[in-house]
Amino acid sequence: MSHPRPAPTSVGASGVRPTQTSAKALVASFAQADHHVVDLSPYSVEDWICLGFFWTMAGLVFLQFFSRYVLNDSYAWTEELAVYCLIAIVFVGSAMCVRRARHIQVNLLYKHLSPTAGRALSTAVDIAAIVFYGYVAWLVARYAMAVNNEPMTTIDWNKSYVYWLAFAGLALMTVRGLQMALANWRRGFSSLQNPDFFDEDPN
Repeated sequence: MSHPRPAPTSVGASGVRPTQTSAKALVASFAQADHHVVDLSPYSVEDWICLGFFWTMAGLVFLQFFSRYVLNDSYAWTEELAVYCLIAIVFVGSAMCVRRARHIQVNLLYKHLSPTAGRALSTAVDIAAIVFYGYVAWLVARYAMAVNNEPMTTIDWNKSYVYWLAFAGLALMTVRGLQMALANWRRGFSSLQNPDFFDEDPN
């Protein structure tokens, strides 16, 4: 007497069988997500400033496309202001990257150095970064004062506003770099010596 064979279970391209769940378990997962506590403590002032400039830039770019392709009358000032918002995002966002140790870095050399030599070199890198941030901030401030009376291309606004935003980002990078250098000194290592530690740390 032949027995009916069970229906074959489909297997994905990766060879892993899909996980089956019930509707009750799915609803429970949504309920659990609704009770998730939002923690905003890892975020700092530069994060919110970048968020504001990002959405302002997104609105300007949308208005630019809408005016050009729908109204057939492009607003030239939207393109210029969107570029200025991007400049602010880059420089203020760089301060966020300094705080979270997210700048691109090459740490291959530190794997072949002794802990003492690696610590000395990483400290020198921290000091050099702080000096660089501060020096560039000083240069940008001088340039902002030099173009203080120049208007923007499409709007009669002072062009120096853009450079003062860049200066604010660089000054904040200097402050964050100093804070990170002190924190690295106290913990005994930096992201160059132990990058995995900073991948786990949200700050």
